Amino acid sequence: MDVLVIGGGPAGVSAALHAAELGAQVSLIERRRVGGTALNDGPAPVRTLARAARLMRDWGSWEAFGLRGPRPDVDLVATLANAEGVARQAHERRRIADQIRAGGVDVVEDAGEARFLDPTTVGTADGRAWTSDRIVIAVGGRASRPPLPGADLALTFEDLRGLTALPERVCVIGGADTGCQLASILADFGCRVWLLERADRIVARADEDVSAELEKAFRERGIDVATDASVERIEPAGPGVRIVHRVGVEARSVEVDAAFFAVGWPGNADRIDAGAAGVAIDRGYVVVDEYLRTSVPHIFAAGDVDGHSMLVSSAFLEGRVAAENAVLGSRRRLVHEVVPTGSFTDPEYGSVGLTEQQARGRYDCAVAVARYEDLLRPVVDGQPEGFCKLIVESESRQIVGAHVLGEYSAEVIQVVAACMAAGMRVEDVAELQLAFPTFTEAVGRAAQMVVRDLGIRPMPQLWSSLSASGS
Repeated sequence: MDVLVIGGGPAGVSAALHAAELGAQVSLIERRRVGGTALNDGPAPVRTLARAARLMRDWGSWEAFGLRGPRPDVDLVATLANAEGVARQAHERRRIADQIRAGGVDVVEDAGEARFLDPTTVGTADGRAWTSDRIVIAVGGRASRPPLPGADLALTFEDLRGLTALPERVCVIGGADTGCQLASILADFGCRVWLLERADRIVARADEDVSAELEKAFRERGIDVATDASVERIEPAGPGVRIVHRVGVEARSVEVDAAFFAVGWPGNADRIDAGAAGVAIDRGYVVVDEYLRTSVPHIFAAGDVDGHSMLVSSAFLEGRVAAENAVLGSRRRLVHEVVPTGSFTDPEYGSVGLTEQQARGRYDCAVAVARYEDLLRPVVDGQPEGFCKLIVESESRQIVGAHVLGEYSAEVIQVVAACMAAGMRVEDVAELQLAFPTFTEAVGRAAQMVVRDLGIRPMPQLWSSLSASGS
C-alpha cells in the first residue's frame, strides 16, 4: 500500500513514520523543511525567546539574593539569532530529515505548495506529481490576520524574526495563549505593552482563577490590559501605528511603534485545493470524523488542519491515528482526554482537564488550592506567587481537572496529567512521596486538602514542608 503525507510538521512526520512501520510505502511532501511551525516558527524559537525574557526578569531579584550588577541590555538581533539557532540545531545536528528517511520514508523538502489534482493525485508547481492509495493531509495552520481596515500595518508572531530593534511601545491584539506569551516576553524585554482582548477576560478558555491572577500579575508588571476590547481599525501614526478600538462602549485609541495580531489559528486547508479531491472544508479546517477520515474515505487529516486540538502533543497522536486507520482500516477512534497544556508567559500557567466551572456543571466536586507561598521551594526561589488547584469528582474521587499558575507550571501540570491518565484516586495522589523542596509538592498538598475535606481518611491540617529537612 502507498501512503502520501502532505506536510512535515509533527502530525505529518508522526503519520509518515507510523505508516512506514506498519509496512506502507510512504512519501512525505513538505513545502519548506520538516519540523513545521512547532520547530521552525512556534514553540521552539518562542520558548527560547521566553527564556531570554525570564533571564531579564530575574535580574530584578538579584539584590534579594545579595547579588549586584547592572541591568542586562537586550541585543535583539543576537537574541533572535539564538532562537533561530535552536531550530537550526535540530536540523543540522539531529538531521531530522535524514532520520525520517532512515525510517523508510521518501522525504521531499522545499517542494512548495502541494495541491490536489484529483482524489488520488497531488502535484506541486514545478510539475511533479504523486499518486497514492491513501493520503494524509497534515498541512497545519497559520496566524490569522482579521479583515480590519489597516490590518496590513500589524504584525504576527511569525514576524518577530524580522525585527532589528525592540519597539518601545507595543500593542498586542488578542489575549489568548499566544497573545499573552507575546505580551509577557516583550514586557520582560522592557517594552511598554498594551494587551487588548475581545472576551471579558484574558486566556478565556483557562480556569477563571488562572485568568484573574494572570491579569493581576500582568498589571503589576506594567502591562496595560483591556478586556471587552474591540479593535475597529489601525491607522498610520508617524513612524508607528494607531490602534482605534472600543472597551465596552468607550472609544479609545493608543499609538505604538508596533502592533501584533494574536487572534486565531486557522487551518491551511485552503492551500491544498481540497475541492479537486472532493474533501469538505469548514472555516479553513478539513472536516474529519472520529477516525480522522475526511469526506473522501481514502483521505485522512491530522494536526492543526483538522481544528481539533492546536497542540504539538495532540498532533503527534493524531498523526499516528490517521496513519493506522489509513493502513489498517478505520478502527481506531481519536480520543483527546488527558491533554496537559503549558504557557510561556511570566508567570507560567498550565492546565489539564476541566475548569472548575465546567466540572461543577457536570459533577459534585471538591476543589482545593495549594498556594505557592506556603511551600518552601517557591519562597527559596523568590517566586512565591502562584497556586495549584485540583478539581476532584466527589463520588469517584478522580481528579477531573487541574490548573497551576506560577514558576514551572508547565512541568508541574505533567505530574497531575500522569496521575489522571493512570486513574489514580485523589487519596493515592495525596500519598505520593514527592521530592522536597520542589514546586511539584503543591500537587500533593492540594490532594491532601481534598482528602481531608471529603473525609476519606485522616489527614493533618498542618504540614511540615516549611520546617522539614529536604533531601
